[in-house]
Amino acid sequence: MKKPLTLPDEEPRKIQRADVPPVEGFTLVVDGHFKTQYNDEASAKDAAAALFAKYKMLQIEIYDAAKRERTRFS
Repeated sequence: MKKPLTLPDEEPRKIQRADVPPVEGFTLVVDGHFKTQYNDEASAKDAAAALFAKYKMLQIEIYDAAKRERTRFS
């Protein structure tokens, strides 16, 4: 007889789907795909600057969930 599978007591992970825009905060959009989410615009701009400095060929935008608009980073 098999033992029942027991899972550790953990909180479920917060997974963001790539095809659904976030509802809060600021998110990096890299080549049209939602990536990392940030609480404030300054953090998102810092991350975009670091990414753009390393990879110049990427198209990076910052998505503002409250206004539902994208701002191109260059």
